[in-house]
Amino acid sequence: MIQINHLTKSFGSAIVLNDVSLTWESGMIHGLVGQNGSGKTVLLKCICGLMRYDTGEILINDKQVGKDIEMPPDLGVIIENPGFIQRMTGYNNLKILAEIRKKISDDRIRETMTLVGLDWKSRKPVSHYSLGMKQRLGIAQAIMENPSLLIFDEPFNGLDKNGTKEIQKLFRELMQTGKTIILVSHNPLDISEMCNTVVEIDAGIIRKRS
Repeated sequence: MIQINHLTKSFGSAIVLNDVSLTWESGMIHGLVGQNGSGKTVLLKCICGLMRYDTGEILINDKQVGKDIEMPPDLGVIIENPGFIQRMTGYNNLKILAEIRKKISDDRIRETMTLVGLDWKSRKPVSHYSLGMKQRLGIAQAIMENPSLLIFDEPFNGLDKNGTKEIQKLFRELMQTGKTIILVSHNPLDISEMCNTVVEIDAGIIRKRS
């Protein structure tokens, strides 16, 4: 469970998150929508431990981010544009990332690339990938180590209609295995049909819940 209590974050005189309180249950897909500049990405960075918040608290399974834990221990995430080594293949990029924690095999990397619709045998460097292919590769790096919490910031960017449906289907299948997924978009239509809950944020304030 993710519990956010009275969270605030400012940059100078600009209040980016204003008394945000939310509860997201485990094993569900939760949507967070809002226009560009509404505070979505800042909220994600605070949840992931990538940015300090000013006041309030973020609890992940009753442990406070920034106090009890620096970041959620079992997390897969895409925030903004995933960064990869452009001269290398997608497979080799994922292999380098997998070496950091040494949790998964080469077979798992291949399986994950296939799941997201990429050819792991391709020798094409990432610099020659389309925006949609880069997005799929970012999703692959987030899910390949089988984390229980997944956070995706604008995961459908660069995907065509069929690609969006494929990734939506994948997310539903991941939820069915017990994962908690947070999807963030400025387009409510991207996520309204697939999310168990949807929250709208505007100017750092929660405006609507469903």
